[in-house]
Amino acid sequence: MDWIVRNIEEIQRKIAQAAKKSGRTAKDVTLVAVTKSVAAEVINQAIAAGISDIGENRVQEAREKFSSLAPVRRHMIGHLQTNKVNQAIELFDLIHSVDSLRLGEAIARRAARQGKVMPILVQVNISGEATKYGVAPEETLALVRALSGFVSLEVAGLMTICPAVEDPEEVRPYFRQMRLLKEEIEQQGFPLKYLSMGMSGDYEVAVEEGANMVRIGTALFQKRCDHGA
Repeated sequence: MDWIVRNIEEIQRKIAQAAKKSGRTAKDVTLVAVTKSVAAEVINQAIAAGISDIGENRVQEAREKFSSLAPVRRHMIGHLQTNKVNQAIELFDLIHSVDSLRLGEAIARRAARQGKVMPILVQVNISGEATKYGVAPEETLALVRALSGFVSLEVAGLMTICPAVEDPEEVRPYFRQMRLLKEEIEQQGFPLKYLSMGMSGDYEVAVEEGANMVRIGTALFQKRCDHGA
């Protein structure tokens, strides 16, 4: 599994370079390893190599895997259905994909019943794509304000998924808009710890534009020829 170590080292090096451009260091950026369809054995190798945060897209797959994993911070990064909220609260430390007041209310109710305060991120559809989940940018402040009213929720930041493009420079404007949106909301009295954006194809640009949490799967778990695979 030396290739996993090399992948992690390369990603961390690129994160450090990108963070430096925005006056930060790699320690300021949380790397969330996206483990969808990755076997528990391989995930544990990544954890042993230094990965401290993992992200799953589906509640059921997470439930099947998590009991076999070493201790790690667990992120729900996929679309969450209201009928999966109870399980999500039990399984995950942070839910990235809250895109409506209805879903937020469901999480708040169930978290209160479990005696928990559930950290969440508000998902923003910054590109306006019909195929993507998320609240519209102009509606984000209102949703953050409403969700912040629940004592069993902690609105910890914003998340977005940008369009898949060959040249990551094409999505730089979206990342910049997300950073500005976060700053605008904070100016209204709602501190936001996390800005979760950037994946395998564009995380360097995302970090340059202010991301402090990136979600990376392919670049981390895919063997490459230059690694001798």
